[in-house]
Amino acid sequence: MIKADVIISNKNWKKNIRFPIAYINRKLKKINKKNNLFKKNNFKFTLLLAGGIEIKKLNLKFRKKNKTTDILSFPFHKKKLLNKLIKKKNSIYLGDIIINLNKINKAIGNQNFNLAFDRIWIHGLTHLLGHRHKSNIDFSKMQKLENKLLQFIK
Repeated sequence: MIKADVIISNKNWKKNIRFPIAYINRKLKKINKKNNLFKKNNFKFTLLLAGGIEIKKLNLKFRKKNKTTDILSFPFHKKKLLNKLIKKKNSIYLGDIIINLNKINKAIGNQNFNLAFDRIWIHGLTHLLGHRHKSNIDFSKMQKLENKLLQFIK
């Protein structure tokens, strides 16, 4: 089972998703029903719904980049260790995801906000699960998992 602690640090999130915590919990419930990996282990992560100022400060502090970004992911485990923990069927803390509301709003244009939001938090979740996109092969694997998870939550 996978669960999230959702923290809303920017009240403007509720203008786009009225009840963000319930929204994420509904999506995770669908993933839990359809994904065997999450049925065998107890996973948890934190999702911080922030704005531009908060994410810029975090980006500077942890990545030494003095700019805003759409998402930050901080995996708690390296992929090899995570795979060992998964085999032992432990309770596993995956890490933290921070999402910038302002960047989503700028990027969506005519798109559906919920779809754009789902894409970005799923992208962050795949990072917490040890995926990277430094090479084309890694990017392809990560994208396949993202698409699979997005299909689960429709």
